[in-house]
Amino acid sequence: MSLPRGMKRVLTAGLLLGLGFSEWNSASLAPLRGLLPAADQLDPTTFSPEEIRALQRRFGVHGPQPRLAQLFTHGVDQLTPVRNNALTQLQTLQPVIQQVSRRSGINPMLLAAILFDEIQHAKPGESLPIAAHSGLFSTLGPAQLGVSEMVKQGLLPDNPTAEQVADAREQLLDPERNVALLAGKLSRLLQLLELEPSATDNVSGQRSHAKAVATLAYLHNGKLDYPARILRYMQDPELHGLVFGQRKKPVSALI
Repeated sequence: MSLPRGMKRVLTAGLLLGLGFSEWNSASLAPLRGLLPAADQLDPTTFSPEEIRALQRRFGVHGPQPRLAQLFTHGVDQLTPVRNNALTQLQTLQPVIQQVSRRSGINPMLLAAILFDEIQHAKPGESLPIAAHSGLFSTLGPAQLGVSEMVKQGLLPDNPTAEQVADAREQLLDPERNVALLAGKLSRLLQLLELEPSATDNVSGQRSHAKAVATLAYLHNGKLDYPARILRYMQDPELHGLVFGQRKKPVSALI
């Protein structure tokens, strides 16, 4: 027996509320309607063909990595030395992550997750100034940002001089400056999506926040399989401890 359309909407709303999606059909989703999936799609990393085309048209992103590249990426993620090296670098950057997060309002776990992924997949030699200034690498630093991002943030003119490009590359190679530029990129994208930084806060409790973060991750990296990794890293207990933990000096045994 078919149900009236109004009854179907009531039952759908009730089901979503029962699943914890209290923001269903709320005003918080209004800026994303037509760009992000409907609220009744449970997986925040799922983008419909229409949404992908819209993001491609506006931001130039593309589809998932080839299957072989995905397998390689997954294999790298399983290497303990690679993970430990990324964690060590993040530990050094923890104070600046917190500082930049407070200034921008962006969830520090989102910043840490992107940095963690990009550091793990950094290309050998790209941190060397001679290689960076050779133009061999288009993206630099722990967040893998390019000179073009500094142009988009208004930090460089549309047609920078060779001296300005050289200075920009030096800034990108500076880890702390690189993290600040990452926050600037995410803030820029949030403005284009008509979202507040607070939309990155509660990815585990609000689907709209998870969707916003998935979209930001997609726009940052340009690969469709990237958002799932970022959301997974944001729930990583070790990363949580690193980002929110406080380093204490060891107490002397003589005290």
